[in-house]
Amino acid sequence: MYELTDPKIIKYLCQKYGFTFSKSMGQNFITDPSVPLAMAQDATETAQGVIEIGPGFGTLTAPLATMAEKVISIELDKRLQKVLSETLAGFSNVSFIWEDCLKVNLSELIEKEFPGMDVSVAANLPYYITTPIIMNLLESRLPFKKVVVMIQKEVAERLCAKPGSKDYGAISIATQYFSRPQIIKHVPAGAFIPAPKVDSSVVSMEILPRPSVAPRDEKLFFKLIKAAFSQRRKTLVNALSSSGAFGSKEEIQKAIEKLCFPPSIRGEALSIEEFCALSDYFTK
Repeated sequence: MYELTDPKIIKYLCQKYGFTFSKSMGQNFITDPSVPLAMAQDATETAQGVIEIGPGFGTLTAPLATMAEKVISIELDKRLQKVLSETLAGFSNVSFIWEDCLKVNLSELIEKEFPGMDVSVAANLPYYITTPIIMNLLESRLPFKKVVVMIQKEVAERLCAKPGSKDYGAISIATQYFSRPQIIKHVPAGAFIPAPKVDSSVVSMEILPRPSVAPRDEKLFFKLIKAAFSQRRKTLVNALSSSGAFGSKEEIQKAIEKLCFPPSIRGEALSIEEFCALSDYFTK
């Protein structure tokens, strides 16, 4: 069995199958064996089945397959078919879907392939499509136990950011609405072939059985958050009044006062619970 994080093995397989890394697909293969191991352990901690996105040469797929009952791996690049048929030949519990993961009906996939199993998602995501994939997974409200992803470090810090920090924003609240995210490992750029220009981090998102807060109007809740962070330098009153969706400036000031927030408060200072309270105030 190949050591798929060994740079010599990666180069050998590239030469054998004439494989070249696709910049447009954001292909960077990990060379630190502790990373896929940590991801696999976390993803299978409470799940017997795993949906993997972007297997590459099977570096994460292999440890997942040793720890899970079943792994379904979704890959867009069909050039990898021959490589994976060799590198994962010893695993009978792995199968593939050669498709864009955003076009796969995950609900049908879970029902068909994982009956009676708890399921997690594990992925090494290309930087250019990180946010759409994460939000698609979270907003699907499918019964995942965890979503474990390796992503750009900067984005990972935003997902896990707390109120008052420079990284805290709309994506922080959206992620923490659906899950309990935490960074479990930092991965330097030099731990990849080819090396990207930025460092990465592994984020484990434990999916909550229900959202962390219960706004009366969920759409209004997220509209409020988007407006609050659309112009970070503005006070919350000015940011919301600029959006035109929450009444006059005077009405917004009244709401801020009613909820005992400082008049000059900015959106980045509000917790998800406080955003929920403000959203409920504007709910008719």
